[in-house]
Amino acid sequence: MNRIRLLPEHVANQIAAGEVVERPASVVKELVENALDARSNRISVEIQTGGRSLIRVTDDGIGMSRDDALLCLERHATSKITRAEDLTAIATMGFRGEALPSIASVSRFTLNTREREGALEGTEIIVNGGKIAAVKAGASAPGTSVEVRQLFFNLPARRKFLRSEETESAHIQHYLTLAALACPAIAFDFIKDGRMVWQLPAVKAADKIAALRERLRALYGADQKLLPVMFTGKLPIGSSDEAGAAEEIAVDPTINVWGVIGAPGVARSTRDEQHVFVNRRPIENRGINFALLEGYHTALMKGRYPVCALFIELDASEVDVNIHPAKREVKFHHERAIRHLVAEAVRKALLDFHSASQPPRVEPVKPPTVSPAKLILEPSAPLPPKPEQVELPNLPKLSKPLPNWPAPPSKPVEPLPSLTKDSPPEVTPRASTTPVPLLHVPLRLVGVIGKLYVVLESDRGLVLVDQHAAHERILFEQMLQRLEQQDVAPSQRLLLPETVELNARDAVFLREQLAALTRLGVGLNEFGERTFLLDALPPFVKVTDPRRFILELVDELRAAGQGVNTLRLGEHVIAKTVCRHAVKANDALAGPELENLVEDLRHCQMPYTCPHGRPTIIEMNFKELEKKFGRTV
Repeated sequence: MNRIRLLPEHVANQIAAGEVVERPASVVKELVENALDARSNRISVEIQTGGRSLIRVTDDGIGMSRDDALLCLERHATSKITRAEDLTAIATMGFRGEALPSIASVSRFTLNTREREGALEGTEIIVNGGKIAAVKAGASAPGTSVEVRQLFFNLPARRKFLRSEETESAHIQHYLTLAALACPAIAFDFIKDGRMVWQLPAVKAADKIAALRERLRALYGADQKLLPVMFTGKLPIGSSDEAGAAEEIAVDPTINVWGVIGAPGVARSTRDEQHVFVNRRPIENRGINFALLEGYHTALMKGRYPVCALFIELDASEVDVNIHPAKREVKFHHERAIRHLVAEAVRKALLDFHSASQPPRVEPVKPPTVSPAKLILEPSAPLPPKPEQVELPNLPKLSKPLPNWPAPPSKPVEPLPSLTKDSPPEVTPRASTTPVPLLHVPLRLVGVIGKLYVVLESDRGLVLVDQHAAHERILFEQMLQRLEQQDVAPSQRLLLPETVELNARDAVFLREQLAALTRLGVGLNEFGERTFLLDALPPFVKVTDPRRFILELVDELRAAGQGVNTLRLGEHVIAKTVCRHAVKANDALAGPELENLVEDLRHCQMPYTCPHGRPTIIEMNFKELEKKFGRTV
């Protein structure tokens, strides 16, 4: 008796549906992707009871003829690719031809379609559980409408594992948010249980960042400080991260990284607002997540994640989108190079935010006219003496008072426009809302509260500076700059060299990084196939367990990517050192010292956070103050 047999067609479709259709959001994703590939200008999504009882996706795309409508319900029927070589350069959202037959096999499915050009009547196809029940001509608008009812009605076990209506609706809304961000030029409607959740008009703009900002404003409505990212780099040609990779095809090595990222201080405790797109496809990739953290580096607190809508555009042959059943994850052919370029794009945007223009100086303290006891600063006091034992000598203090202060600009900086949910949606984007750096506006020194927080006034409202965090950042950057002037980091020989044995994968990676490690001051040499000899370390690095140190070093280099700065290994030690030597709370500073503290902070590359990621300066604008005092609702 034969034990192996072919599965019936409807069973094979249900098995495929288990991979493609995980939950109602998966149905919405596949149908919206088909609508995007059909060159639609407007897409409408309607759901009921979290997508269990109804999912309807309607578009005004190119539509299908009667024959194409019947053929699209067959497995692996697609208009996106014709041969195997096309899989190496996917330029469409969908391409497998599995979505519609898989969805139709686990639901009561109705397809209405009509070609945009030339057709006078449409086609209606009704499918119940994978079996075609009716095919007839019908009157319909140009485009396609797919209606999915009673999802998993014939698979009660799968239906039982669906979550609550609100949870399933949230997953659908999350995907639609990503699709709307990826395509601001397309209008999106979302209807839930008969109620319009949003109606997003198409945004027509020559500037794609302005269009993205307008779509973000329509979706989130919050007044977040977001910085523009515009970066172009080159990928290496003729090599791949994977050993034994096939010969490279002639491709365009250019990679464009653009979008918006949160300004220093704008972060979340989760990755919920971290949106990354590759060729307009929303993706998940651990390497890109590491690259974002590396780009922010000391501008993020531990446990916080960037807010971003970042688009990576590169040759389609450089990315494999066919490694995940639901196409959520992608794989890059040059993973390390792309991670390095993304981190560089983020870092450059953060640095440009502060160094775009020469900031004005802080105004000196003005003599008070009323209540002088409350406005005069603490009496002058010298900075606290340095401890006797200092790991890095010659720590810089605050700069000397500058004799001449230029007059503040005659025209004050206008406040940023607020983003409110009540604002009516606009088809054309509004004026640019790039935030003005806080240290670029005129500031007037008012005083100090709690012997720690420096109070300043700007034309936008109230500004507070943490004197300890600010001095930490100043010392940190001055010490890094001083040590980076050397081509090679200092190194100190170990009395007893240590041997470290690694696994094959880590050994191959470490062998490629030996030249970079020498610049870092780490003396590491091959001592066998998978064994290395550690005989020197930078003087500011203390090692108790050499193997653990090397493993952490490998992880650090992998996360940082190429072009690691020569002081990365000692940055955490330097951060601890400057923390001990920066001015503390209760260290009373006089007016000129406070003015120069702010002035030194202005000249830092990343002045808005301390080396540990805590904010150095915060602002409370007049709108927030008026709300707290009940002047506005």
